[in-house]
Amino acid sequence: MTNTTSTTEPALGGAAGAAVPTPDVTGATDARRARPPRRRRAVWGVMSTREKVVRYVLLVVVLFITIGPFLWQLSTSLKGAGEDIYTANPSFIPSEPTIENYLKVAAAIPVWRYIGNSVLVAAIDVVGNIVFATLAGFALARLQWRFRKLVLGLFLATLVLPGEATIISQFVTVKDLGLADNLVGVALPGMIAALNVLLMFNAFRQIPEEIDQAAVVDGANAMQRLRYISLPAVQGTIAVIAIFSFIGAWDDFLWPLIVLQSPQNLTLTVGLQYLQGTFATDQRMIAAGTMIAFIPIAVVFAVLQRFFFKGVEEGGVKG
Repeated sequence: MTNTTSTTEPALGGAAGAAVPTPDVTGATDARRARPPRRRRAVWGVMSTREKVVRYVLLVVVLFITIGPFLWQLSTSLKGAGEDIYTANPSFIPSEPTIENYLKVAAAIPVWRYIGNSVLVAAIDVVGNIVFATLAGFALARLQWRFRKLVLGLFLATLVLPGEATIISQFVTVKDLGLADNLVGVALPGMIAALNVLLMFNAFRQIPEEIDQAAVVDGANAMQRLRYISLPAVQGTIAVIAIFSFIGAWDDFLWPLIVLQSPQNLTLTVGLQYLQGTFATDQRMIAAGTMIAFIPIAVVFAVLQRFFFKGVEEGGVKG
């Protein structure tokens, strides 16, 4: 008798059969077909089109708010007497541009003398802040001496007080020194500012200590370290101080108004008030005087702007 053995294939059931996915017509599996679509990753530093549009819209709005009044004053200063500036719909561009208003300002007040006085006061303040703020900042940041932290705290404390809180004591001091109604008396309180000292302190503090230690080993004294190591590394901050000092001295109105009495000693910002008092109805002359006061600031900033932005970003030794 011959034994016949029947061969049967294993059933595709159970756990083993369930693990095999069923292909569809296109050959894709159920697991791949159920996977959600991938979301595009955001790349760091790359802006989308919507972000670019929002940023440019905000920049245009800020530009209009900051530059708009200046451009309007410039437009008013160039308009002639025959053009109505009080109409309900004034034109932004002058129909017949003229510099007659600037000539009227020069004829009404000794504008060149006032400009010279303002330049002298600003020059004293700029030189004083560059020299004294640099020395004070270097001493606070790079030298070791007693009460250094206390002095630094006092500089920080002075930033809390508004200028009007000490203006009476400043006037009494200047008067006792015999500098009332004098341009030196106007420039004296602004020759060193606490903010400029702290800016220089922060700039000097960014220089690595190892460089100073190496210079001390080589026999360099404090002045040599300041001249050959520290000053080349903080040129940008010095430019920032120069710009801030010039703008502060040039635009100051309250302090020169208190100290000065003689008309020939007035600074430009105080002298321009004669236009407001005598020619209050002629806004064209007032606008022209404003532009005359603005031009030196624009020139100084245009000359030092690359050093200014370098000082803002300054954070260490430049090679």
